[in-house]
Parts: sequence; C-alpha cells; structure tokens
Amino acid sequence: MCAATTPPVSTADPVAADAAHLVEVRRSLLADLWELTKPRIALLVLVTAAGAMVWAAEGVPPVGIALATLAGLALASGGGAVLNHVLDRDIDRLMERTRQRPVADGRVSAPAATVLGLLLNVAAAILLLAFTNVLTAAFALGGSAFYVVVYTMLLKRRTPQNIVIGGAAGAIPPLAGWAAVTGDVGLAPLVMFLIIFLWTPPHFWALAILKRDEYANAGVPMLPVVASERETAVQILAYTVALAVVSLIPVATGLLGIVYAIAAVALGARFMQLAVRLLRTHSRLVARATFLYSLLYLALLFAAMGADRALAAAI
Repeated sequence: MCAATTPPVSTADPVAADAAHLVEVRRSLLADLWELTKPRIALLVLVTAAGAMVWAAEGVPPVGIALATLAGLALASGGGAVLNHVLDRDIDRLMERTRQRPVADGRVSAPAATVLGLLLNVAAAILLLAFTNVLTAAFALGGSAFYVVVYTMLLKRRTPQNIVIGGAAGAIPPLAGWAAVTGDVGLAPLVMFLIIFLWTPPHFWALAILKRDEYANAGVPMLPVVASERETAVQILAYTVALAVVSLIPVATGLLGIVYAIAAVALGARFMQLAVRLLRTHSRLVARATFLYSLLYLALLFAAMGADRALAAAI
C-alpha cells in the first residue's frame, strides 16, 4: 500500500514575486520607450554635431555648451522619432522589420507616445534656449519638425523622392553644432549639411533594396519599389560620386588639411567601389555591405573633420 503523497507547500513569497514582476514590467517599459527614440539615429546625430563643434572651436569646444547641445539634439531627435512611430504605426505593422515596434505592436499606446514625443521636443527647446542660443534651438527643433511633418506626413507615402528631400532633416545637426559654438552659420556647416544630404539616399536606398518586398507590401514608394534594382543602383552610384566630390570641398577651400583629405579620399573611394559593385552584381549581399559601410563612412568622415581641426590647433 502506497503512502499518501502530500502536495508540496510553496515557499515562494507572493510579495517578492509581485515585486519582481513589477520590476520586469518597468524594465520592459523602459526598453520600449528607449526603442521609440531610435537611439541609433540619435547616435549619428550626435557624431555629426560633435564633429561640427570640434571644427568650429578648432579643438575642444566649451564643455557646458557641448554637453547642452548634444543633450538637446538627442532630445529633439528622440522626440521626432517617437512621433514618427505614432504616425507610421499602420505601415509598421505590415513590415517584418518594424512590426515589433512598441506602438505598432500595441505595447505603448499612440496617445502616450504622442505626449512623450512632444515632451521631448519641449525639453530640447528649454535646454537649448537656456544653455546655447536661439539659432541652435531653431535648428534642432526645425530638424525634428521637418522629419515628422515633411518626411513622415507629406513625402514618405507619396513619392520615391521621399528620402532625398526628407534627408534634409538628418543634415541639420552640424548646423546646430556649429551655431552652438559660434552663434552663426558659415561655409563649413553648409558643406557638412550638403555631405549628409547627399549621403542619405545611397545609405537608405541600399537598405530599401534589402527590404523592397516589405516596402511594397506596405505601399511605401521607396525607389527600389517603383524602379528596377539597376536604376536604383545607378542612382546610388550617382549620389555616391557626388558625395565623394563634395566631401573634398573643405580641402579645396583650405578649411581642412591633410588628415581630413586622406580620410575623405580613402573613405569615398571605398564607398564608390561598393556602389560600382552593386551596379554590376545587383547582389543583396553587396547592398547590405553598402548599407553597413555607409554608417561607418559618415561616422569616420566627421571624426576626421574634428581630428583635423584639433590637430591643427595643437600644432
């Protein structure tokens, strides 16, 4: 005869379990809010703005101004990104790459995200007006507004030139960084603006080649959706060549020296090499390599700007 078994007595503390669950929920929410700000885009914003500030200061910019400017730009960039999540939630649900985004997936409500996006922009305005100047604040908030209104609301779903025109939003941070240090705008920040403006189409179209079917399913007329891959590759090469030429303007005008010149030539040559290979092969692997390299290109080019001016000031 078997002995009767007694159900095990749980020794778990329900209060501790509830506390652990609450911590996990908070961590999940914080992760979602962080994702809403598109931190990878914000990182590029900060890299290009920092390069402009070092160039403008010909060395290390005033620490207080630099920190306030970078923080303000991060807030404005994050605010625009959050509002982009809200406005694009319907098409985000149709794309594999974006369907798990917090608003599209329903983990964060659209009204809550809208409030967050607006608050981040307000915080950016307060910070930049308090510690920099009106011009810097205007550039930062103007870039955020351009991204939300012009690119997301007006262009993205209507024209394959969406990323060409909308790319101006991402080109504004150097103007803000320069204005924060100098209080004005000159040739140098305008060249930086043009560099990012020309960089954006080949960068984004390389990604769009990889995600062509997803964009088509969502009804977004990215260039690879409405044109052949060959035509897209031709456009990528054309913009990459223009970018390589424009990147040498600071050298031709004497604004930057040999350190930047070497970096610009080497980085541009590699970018053009990938663009030519993409045109010849139409390979998705090459498209991916081009997209990933474009991120490295921009970061290293702006780092070279700052390094060149810092070295020149030290000599």
